[in-house]
Amino acid sequence: MSNDNYTPKYSSDDPDRIEEALPDAPPHDTEIPVDTNDSGAAAVEVPETVADDEAYGRGEGVGEGQDVKGLSQGQIVWSRFVRHRGAMFGLITIAAVFVFSAISMGIGPIDGLWRVQTISSGDVINGGRPSLSIPGIGGATEFAIGANPFGQDSLGRDYFAQVMTGVQTSLLVAVVLGAVAITLGVTVGSLAGFYRGKVDMALMRFTDLVITLPVIVLGAVLGALVSKIPLRLNAGPELTQSIRENMPVILAVALGCILWTGLARLVRSEFLTLREREFVDSARVAGASDWRIITKHMLPNAVGVIVVNGTLLMSAAVTLEAALSFVGFGITEPTISLGRLISENQGAFSTRPWLFWWPGVFIILIALSINFIGDGLRDAFDPRTKKIPSARAMAKAEKQLAASRAAQSQEVAP
Repeated sequence: MSNDNYTPKYSSDDPDRIEEALPDAPPHDTEIPVDTNDSGAAAVEVPETVADDEAYGRGEGVGEGQDVKGLSQGQIVWSRFVRHRGAMFGLITIAAVFVFSAISMGIGPIDGLWRVQTISSGDVINGGRPSLSIPGIGGATEFAIGANPFGQDSLGRDYFAQVMTGVQTSLLVAVVLGAVAITLGVTVGSLAGFYRGKVDMALMRFTDLVITLPVIVLGAVLGALVSKIPLRLNAGPELTQSIRENMPVILAVALGCILWTGLARLVRSEFLTLREREFVDSARVAGASDWRIITKHMLPNAVGVIVVNGTLLMSAAVTLEAALSFVGFGITEPTISLGRLISENQGAFSTRPWLFWWPGVFIILIALSINFIGDGLRDAFDPRTKKIPSARAMAKAEKQLAASRAAQSQEVAP
């Protein structure tokens, strides 16, 4: 039906009809006075002398960003990171553990300062008990290191040298595994999130397949296969020795090839969001290639997700390597690892428990420190994460604000 002949019931040109159409409002009991001179400026009374950084009213968002004004993104992240107590504790702890082990046992061809650089059997002194004494612990009255501060094993080998060597092995596995997992996860996730479609479908289904495999079982299989590489290759004595000495790196690469899946999914979701942003469209219109858009424009904006989850992968690598070495599918002789030390001395738990204390303490320290660093990086990269002040800090801030207002009122008063 055509609307050409439609005529509205009340035309805007007929004011009498409009008045008739609109009903009268009910009368008010009280008349509301209208001040024609009030423009709303008196609704909120603000003192004339107000500091720029002082907030009035409810204060949501007032002064927010003043502490990061004029700073780059890297400076903002670093300033937030150093204010995170757990992250600083983890950073200082992991640095102290690494420096302590490096100074004691050296790195690579560089010898350390500890008297035992070549681990070999010897005479068991004092039943292999630790010679380290700390005042107030175990009835000790003075601090002393002694010849074997962490004790000796059943063969008379210095346990301090073994634990420090195992610490270096755990740190090496964590770094190599993290690098491999980050490389694979970022590559798969970025390609799937950027290209979508069939590429996304193929890569994500492969990722789902890897996720369904039990990590500990697959890691044990890979560890067993890695340990049998010399036999499979019919390697000579020199090649066999070289493979066994580089077993931590080989095992870390093998484990990194199965632990990248979680990071890939996170990077993919981040790229699916970033590819719809205006700066990506601008780069595409400007003629930038896909490689340049991914590496120069999108990856820098996803670095927070990558760094945080990379540190968590490194923490998982320490515990996974220790677990595999404990059950005999990880690092084998002649390389020393913390998990293998616990496995070799598990029969002496009731008689010489210190053989479990020291490897376990350093495994916990390394894993917790890396986790704390990851938590600090997550809070530093995420601007939505804010520290809630304590009641004591809020009371102190209220006193300072009250004192500031009292001083301002005295200055304004005649």
